[in-house]
Amino acid sequence: MAGKNWRNLIVLAMLGGFIIGNALFHWEAAQGEYAAQGYGLRLGLGAGIMMIAVIGGRIVPSFTRNWLVKRRSAVLPVAPMQSFDKVALAALLVALLLWVALPLGTLTGLALALAGVLHALRLARWAGHRTFVEPLVTVLHAAYAFVPLGALALAAEILAPGSFGMAGAQHFWMAGAIGLMTLAVMTRATLGHTGQNLSAGAGTVAIYLALILSVFARVAGGVFPEFSGPLHTVAGLSWIVAFGGFAVVYGALLLRLPAAKRV
Repeated sequence: MAGKNWRNLIVLAMLGGFIIGNALFHWEAAQGEYAAQGYGLRLGLGAGIMMIAVIGGRIVPSFTRNWLVKRRSAVLPVAPMQSFDKVALAALLVALLLWVALPLGTLTGLALALAGVLHALRLARWAGHRTFVEPLVTVLHAAYAFVPLGALALAAEILAPGSFGMAGAQHFWMAGAIGLMTLAVMTRATLGHTGQNLSAGAGTVAIYLALILSVFARVAGGVFPEFSGPLHTVAGLSWIVAFGGFAVVYGALLLRLPAAKRV
């Protein structure tokens, strides 16, 4: 407010939605309801996905452009937040609000399908296919890809029940979009703030792959319920490897920072 940067107030609104969703989740659980499929979870998850769509929609193309410019690439991503991006964000917001209020409605399924297609097209405009030689950049695109994947999976489950299982479909967003984007930004920020080269080594690539394996194993558990036990075990162990691996690979870098610089 002091800087009159009014456009960033939307971030506070999304954070407020996330906080309310968290409180509602615990209230539903305290009432003995199945909070894992309640209004609170959907509101909190929807707010988190909207944060990724808005903030990720700025940083993914921007970081990609910076990296491609350094490599003198002739093909660059389109600038963020053009008219198409605003349409895609509006479509996602409407779809998420419908999903929170009417999670099994046909209109909700159609809105999620439309949002999924629009955000897949949005991602395709960011030239991610030209970043494969640098996983630190590629992983940002992979993380964002779980936004349209989650929307399409939820749409499929709503319109054709049994396609993924509702919990399985949600994990494209929960473990995929939120989990992988968190890991992607943590690794990049740690390298940048500790003065390292912005490049992913073998250990970093391994933790990215472990998290992606975790996501698909968990989703597969919903598609193939007869194998859900082993698949959930693989998903859980891979998740632990991903974030435990981050602590191992990056812990030493973070612990060497002066206390004032730790975040």
